[in-house]
Amino acid sequence: MNAMSTSLRIGAWRGLVELRQTFLNRQDLMAVLIPSISLLVALFLMRDGKIGPTGFSLGAATLPGALGMNIVFTGITGLAQTLVVEREDGTLLRAKATPNGMLTYLVGKVVGVSIAAIVGLLLLLVPGSFFLDGLALNSVGAWLELLGILVLGLAASLPIGAVFGSLFSNPRSFGVIMLPIIALVAISGIFYPINDNPAWLQGIAQVFPIYWLGLGMRAALLPDNLSVIEIGESWRHLETVGALAAWALIGIFVAPIVLRRMARRESGSSMNERREKALQRVN
Repeated sequence: MNAMSTSLRIGAWRGLVELRQTFLNRQDLMAVLIPSISLLVALFLMRDGKIGPTGFSLGAATLPGALGMNIVFTGITGLAQTLVVEREDGTLLRAKATPNGMLTYLVGKVVGVSIAAIVGLLLLLVPGSFFLDGLALNSVGAWLELLGILVLGLAASLPIGAVFGSLFSNPRSFGVIMLPIIALVAISGIFYPINDNPAWLQGIAQVFPIYWLGLGMRAALLPDNLSVIEIGESWRHLETVGALAAWALIGIFVAPIVLRRMARRESGSSMNERREKALQRVN
């Protein structure tokens, strides 16, 4: 077994172990459950609302977009926050000091965040299916399409998270990452049709993966006739795949470059400097 396959295997195992520790830690577990429970409550309250003349449940139409939003949040912020925190506490430096340590470290983070995203998806989809009518959950094709969009969404989101996590060294600056993501969610048609936005806002939303993830999830889980509420009255399958694949390819090219530059700058002195600044802020 060569060094590469060994690193991949150890990294995957590390990701599973860290994920298990997350679910055994009450504080971390609450951080996973509370957002999902809050969204479920909101969807439950929206279940009797209707989308215009279609008569379709507003809650059921919103659920797929919420699933896409959850994937983006987990993929980007989950990986970015981990990288920022573990740069400060020295975990990243220790990984750098071991043979193939960075590869093992990153594989572990990707595996852990990806599984966390899947768990978050199921936490919304499974309970939501019991009180929201009209979801296309009895079709093998729908599940395959959902799986495909999930994989593409993670491939598009995780490299962005790695880039953000490499650019910021202070966990307290994490709001800089969150604010633009929240703004994009607001204009990406997650909780209401994007057609309600001005044309220039629609254009901005379509540049980023949040809109396409939401659209892909709606295409997989909603009846075909609901496409009338979308731009062009179509699910735009090819455009969705193309946009998410483009973001994934850009991220796969850019993220390793940024990560390598970040890893080269990591040293004991830089970590101690960040720690001293953190202590000064506390004092």
